[in-house]
Amino acid sequence: MQDVMLWSQSVLRTTSARWTALAESIEPELMHRAPAPGEWSAVECLRHLVEAEREVFPVRVGRFLQGKDFDAFNPDSEETGDRAAIDAQGLAAEFEQLRAASLQLLLRLESSDLDRTAIHPELARVTLRELIQEWAGHDLMHTVQAERALMQPFIDGCGPWKVYFSDHAVAR
Repeated sequence: MQDVMLWSQSVLRTTSARWTALAESIEPELMHRAPAPGEWSAVECLRHLVEAEREVFPVRVGRFLQGKDFDAFNPDSEETGDRAAIDAQGLAAEFEQLRAASLQLLLRLESSDLDRTAIHPELARVTLRELIQEWAGHDLMHTVQAERALMQPFIDGCGPWKVYFSDHAVAR
């Protein structure tokens, strides 16, 4: 239990601060810029994390603790509304509040809770331990996705240095 909870909580504790820093520091036009047609901008990644924090992860933890199964979540069914009107700073503040409550929920878990199971309609039987690890991975995945979206105009404009940004480039 120690590694699962320690590692996951260490990631989950840092995510809202990272997003607050991005939302307060990065120009809104860049936050709203999609890296390619059909891909999410940084602010859309944040919007998705807020939705997941409000409707998915803490709700599922509660369902595990109640001994109940839960529904699948389809991010493509989320209401996107006017994407240009999405306020990154407001979303970051909401995310921070939601995440603080989620961290309090996780602190109440016992070691034995991690072995609780539920049925996911697409994945079959899953454990709370797996959900918590997916939660931390989900945070990192969408934060990296957002940072990649923020990188694109710089990569496109860096001329011959662009080769250093290929998927096969060695980190230096």
